Amino acid sequence: MANIIALYDSCVLYPAPLRDLLMHLALTGLFCAKWTDAIHDEWIRNVLTNRPDLTQAQLQRTRELMDAHTLDCLITDHEKLIPTLSLPDPNDKHVLAAAIKGSASIIVTYNLKDFPKNILNKFNIEAQHPDIFIAHLIDLAPELVCSAIKRLRSNLKNPPMGSETYLTILRQQALLQTVDRLYKYITYI
Repeated sequence: MANIIALYDSCVLYPAPLRDLLMHLALTGLFCAKWTDAIHDEWIRNVLTNRPDLTQAQLQRTRELMDAHTLDCLITDHEKLIPTLSLPDPNDKHVLAAAIKGSASIIVTYNLKDFPKNILNKFNIEAQHPDIFIAHLIDLAPELVCSAIKRLRSNLKNPPMGSETYLTILRQQALLQTVDRLYKYITYI
């Protein structure tokens, strides 16, 4: 699956638990994760709106770490495609343009209705809910996914988090199939 390119929509980067999981999974080599500066700007703007306890500097550091640790993640020069595209929500055209420019076959998003199949099929792109995306990764390489999750959990120090608690948090992110699959490997995560 290393030849799969997945574009992360801003909605999957907004919640920290999901963002952290997707970033750790991107480091497995199972796929290539991509995004744009505009996608970064969108999730950061929304987090700052809803979390006044966080600062621009904190989120900028997260952004820089994401970019630094994920090989070839930033898609650029996609803006000229935006006016040529049509989607139910015109504000999402930049996401599709980036997916096309970045040769992504998957857009990982909660907003499936904003990316109709009949439009995405023209570009050989599929919109996938993060639950489906991660569940497929578990099916393909459970050892790699479990190792990534174990590493993620070991980095959580304040407070430390057990496997059961972590799976509860994933369930709260609407990752139901993911959690069901991970319960089979709970001693490894």
